[in-house]
Order: sequence, then structure tokens, then C-alpha cells
Amino acid sequence: MRKPQKSKKQNLDANFSLINPNAAGIDIGADRHWVSIPLGRDKENVRSFACFTADLYAMADWLKQCGVETIAMESTGVYWIPVFQVLESRGFEVKLVNAHYVKTVPGCKTDVLDCQWLQQLHTYGLLSGSFRPEDQICMLRSYIRQRDNLIKSACAHVQRMQKALTQMNIQLHRVISDITGTTGLSIIRAIVSGERNPIKLASFKDGRIKASLEEIAASLTGNYRPELVFILEQELQLYEFYQTQIQKCDCQVEQCLASFTDKVDVEQKPLAKPKRRGKKQPGNAPQFDLRTHLYRISGVDFTAVDGFGALTVLILLSEVGLDASRFPSVKHFTSWLGLCPGSRITGGKVKSSKTRSVVNRAANAFRMAAQTLCRSHSALGAYYRRMQSRMGAPKAITATAHKLARIFYRLWTSGDRYTDPGIDAYEQQYRERTLKNLNKKAQAFGLELIPISTPNECVS
Repeated sequence: MRKPQKSKKQNLDANFSLINPNAAGIDIGADRHWVSIPLGRDKENVRSFACFTADLYAMADWLKQCGVETIAMESTGVYWIPVFQVLESRGFEVKLVNAHYVKTVPGCKTDVLDCQWLQQLHTYGLLSGSFRPEDQICMLRSYIRQRDNLIKSACAHVQRMQKALTQMNIQLHRVISDITGTTGLSIIRAIVSGERNPIKLASFKDGRIKASLEEIAASLTGNYRPELVFILEQELQLYEFYQTQIQKCDCQVEQCLASFTDKVDVEQKPLAKPKRRGKKQPGNAPQFDLRTHLYRISGVDFTAVDGFGALTVLILLSEVGLDASRFPSVKHFTSWLGLCPGSRITGGKVKSSKTRSVVNRAANAFRMAAQTLCRSHSALGAYYRRMQSRMGAPKAITATAHKLARIFYRLWTSGDRYTDPGIDAYEQQYRERTLKNLNKKAQAFGLELIPISTPNECVS
């Protein structure tokens, strides 16, 4: 005769130590959430709640009555966010668990078994929560991600404008680098308004454009079909609309940054002058003094690191926050980013050392920063080029991004100031390290390295 399931649970509790005795597990769904609590806390140790706000508060009240202190939840999508916020506001320790690590539920997979399996694993301390920064950083992160979505949407309309121009054989992109710049937008607006004279359109040329008026006029001679001009007009209006929305989003980002407490007094410890001199911010960077805000709230000038612009630092801080203690060491940080080499070892043999495939916006920002170092006259630029010659561009980008992440973590935790040693110092250090390794190999074979004498030394 088989023993009942309750006896198995008691024997399991006797064999394993309970790390979190007051733990609960929640399987998040789109319309209902299934909650499991320890046995003996209520008549029913598994209950389901609807997704409405009143039901979420009822769930929190029931968990409080049952003496639950810590909760592990599994979810896909964004259904977990309201539940997480309600439970965290009630004082629970809430952990969002990666569904990939808890998908192997024994037996037939159901919502009831999922929440019970989560509760059991969390009771024995076998689950670790996903990283989530503090609430103020989450607010900033939402603005930055929305801003990124607006930029991507605006880029789609730029591509459609380019397509309409190409169909009319308007080769404007051949003579200017950016059709959304001052010259490009002025010419497109004139085309939409009805101007067709190439010489008059070319007169909108900005003084910084290297192409001559004749070249621009030649590129503007085409077949201005009415349907394509109509498409060009609509895409221009949509592009300008998204630019307006991006500016509004920048205002919200600036207000959010102003609400952060000061970590350093900018007047007593002023910020050093930027490397790039110019009135306009590069690319899609916000048109306010972003660099000073980042220095004030973090206490570190991250833009001193080659490859880090103000917008890149803003993305990084909005993803990882200002509290470096959430990552115990730099190894934990680079592993979370998915930038460190993997360690897949079986039977004492290294099966693979590839980096983990993760979806991480901070890691993408580090990779983009690393890619900009291909022509940098700095120690990091020399490191990137040396890695590129050895392993190729993709692996060199990952290796340089890993180095940038380690530098970021060191500045993040210590608050020190970054100083570039320079390309000459890096090359000298690399040469000394290479000679040291060669001497070790020579000594292992019972040999000795002798420097080659110069011609002047031979004559003397």
C-alpha cells in the first residue's frame, strides 16, 4: 500500500533543512494567479485569484494571515509587475524567478503543480530572484525604454522617406550624409511644399555640407510623381511627430533625474570639461546637460572612459541602478550581463567557453560602446584592435565590452576617477608581458633569450 502524499512531504522536510519556512509560490497567469503556501497554514494550501486589483489585495491579505514572509513567482511577459508591486508594498520579500530554471516540474504540468513546485524549491532556498533595481530607477528605466521605442519608430519613417525619394530618383542621400539633418529636412520640406527647381532646392544647403551646389542640384533632378510626394509628406509629418514626442520624453527624463538625491556637490567638485566640444549633442542624445545630472547622482564621471557617451551612461544607470551592492563582485556583474566566458565542463573537459546568450539592454550598451573604439587612440582602442586581429570583430567586441564592464564596475563601486594610460603605455605593457611569457617558455626548455645587437653596437 502506498504512503499518502502528506507522509512524503513530512519525510522530505525531515531530510532537508528549511531555509525559508514561511515561503509561498505564485504561478502568474494572464487572467488568474495560482498561489501555494506551506501545509497547515489554511484549510486550502493552494488558491487562485483573479487578476483584478481587488483580488491582488485579497491575495496579499490571505498571505499575511497565513504568516508568509517571502514569495517566489514565475511569469512570462509583464503580467507579474502589478502583483510584484502590490506584494512588495505590503512588506513581502518578492523574487521573480526565471521560468527557464523551474520548468522541469515532475509529473503532468499544471498551474497547481507549478505554484507548489515554486513554493517547495523556495522553501529549501533553491531559487534566486531576477535583478530588479529600486523603484526610482524603474521609473527612469521606463522613460528610457519608451524613448528608445520612439527613436526606433522614427527611424522606420526615415527609411520610408528614403524609399520614396529613391523611387523618384532623388539621390539626395548620395551627396549628404543624413537626410534628417538641417539641409536634408529643409529640402524635403520644400519638396512637400511644391518646389521642384533643383537649383532653388540646392540653395537650402548648409555651410557645413562638403558637396557643391551643382552636385546637390544634380541629385535633386528626378521624377516627382504625385503619389510618391504624398507618401513623402505623410512620412515627414510622422517623423516630426515622433521627434516632438521624443522631446516631451526628454523633459520627463530631466525631471526624473532632478528628483534624485545628490551624491556629489557639483559646485565643490566641478565636472571636468568634456572631450567632445560642440554646442549640439551627438546623435539622439537629449538636448540638456545630461552629463552633469549623471555625475551629480552617481558621483562618477563615467564619460571619461573612452566609448562612453552621456546617453550610453544614462542607459547603463537606468538598467543597473545606483546601488552597486546588488552585485557582490565584478564576476557576478559580468556574468549577469552575459559578457564573461562560459564554463561548461563535463567529465573534467571543457565543452564550451562561449558567452551565454542573454537579452540584456545594458550588455548591448557595452557592446555598442566597444564597437566605437575601433579607431580610438587610447589604451582601450589598442586593446580592441589587438583582439580584432586575433579573433575577429564579433569576439573582439564582446571581449572589449567585458573590459568596459569591469572598468564600469570598478568606478561604480569605488567612485574613483578614470585616467586613460594611453596607447603607448598599453603597447609597452603588452610588449613586457609578451617578453615575460617568452622568457618563461625559454627557461622551461633550458634556453635563454638574447637580444639582437644593433649595427652600431657591432661596429663598436
